[in-house]
Amino acid sequence: MSLNHTPSGDRIHIGFFGRTNAGKSSLVNAVTGQELAVVSETKGTTTDPVYKAMELLPLGPVLVIDTPGIDDEGSLGELRVRKTKQVLNKTDLAILVIDSVEGITEIEKEMIALFEEKQVPYLSVYNKVDLTEDGLNIKSYVGAEKRQDICLGGIAVSASTKEGIHALKEKLAHFVKAGEYDSKIVGDLLHPMDIVVLVVPIDSAAPKGRLILPQQQVIRDILEAGAVSVVTKDTELKEALDKLEIKPDMVITDSQVFRKAAAVVPENVYLTSFSILMARKKGFLDTAVKGVLALDSIQDKDKILIAEGCTHHRQCEDIGTVKLPKWIREYTGKEPEFRFCSGTEFPEDLSEYRLILHCGGCMLNEREVRYRMKCAKDQKVPFTNYGIAIAHMNGILKRSVEILPNLCKVF
Repeated sequence: MSLNHTPSGDRIHIGFFGRTNAGKSSLVNAVTGQELAVVSETKGTTTDPVYKAMELLPLGPVLVIDTPGIDDEGSLGELRVRKTKQVLNKTDLAILVIDSVEGITEIEKEMIALFEEKQVPYLSVYNKVDLTEDGLNIKSYVGAEKRQDICLGGIAVSASTKEGIHALKEKLAHFVKAGEYDSKIVGDLLHPMDIVVLVVPIDSAAPKGRLILPQQQVIRDILEAGAVSVVTKDTELKEALDKLEIKPDMVITDSQVFRKAAAVVPENVYLTSFSILMARKKGFLDTAVKGVLALDSIQDKDKILIAEGCTHHRQCEDIGTVKLPKWIREYTGKEPEFRFCSGTEFPEDLSEYRLILHCGGCMLNEREVRYRMKCAKDQKVPFTNYGIAIAHMNGILKRSVEILPNLCKVF
């Protein structure tokens, strides 16, 4: 991932939903100005959600998602519908595509109810108005759209003639409030010319020739704050600190070497981790700090779900499937059962788990992370993340969040 590209997790996710052959894919192509989706008169052409990261002016960096028809039938259709609903969990703005010729049906009403239940802002887009008598003067459907804070209104367009497409894009642009999708990782905690030391271990599990996404993002955030970043491996941390003429203002470490970093970083220097900062950015740090206490009461046979937001080839030193289970067994003295999930797969039924241990969520947008957190909360399952758990098991959790004074009241 280049530093010049906005990560998918930081892009506004726009999902296109509707019945089969309502013209979703045609509308996606018209809005983006690209042939992103296959268009056909054959019913159910879109079989899986199609994702495309792009710049959509005047909105900015977005992730456009074209979904299968929500009214698809049969066993395969049920799978498509389930995937469509999974997409909704990560959607910042839903576009409900309505066939203007056929009008509103029970399917659209059910989708509106689902948008409102999940509190996903949505816009009703009446497509194919070139085939109607009223054309662009068609009225927005009123009645099913009960939540005015969720419903952004309606607009009439024609994907084939491009009528109304410019107006639609302008309407999308007004959805985003200034700064709403520009939350900082650490930059708002720094002052110009502060010195921040980043601890980046290089082992067999580290990607070849590059830094992982959270490390890239933190470096960029530090630079934008006008501060100075110093990057070193954990094996050179002590010598690097000794060579600095003044003490750094903060040390940010990979969670895997939290213990080693805490042993050499002076107590009067803020110490935290990339994972903790990512949890803060994604909006679940408070929950993670409270949820980690469940580790202290883990028993034999308790089930722990370790969830990652990305998929990657597992290494022998993989933190999620190897290191964390080992450290948890050592810390608790128990033999819990571990389950794993990654990428977009996340179980809806969490009732069998004693604890959910999630990654920092750098590849997921905030809405999806909050959805996962809410699923756990609704089912009364503690929810925490890698960095918080590792800090807690090493007895340095309070120190690791001292830079965030609002969290200190938890202790």
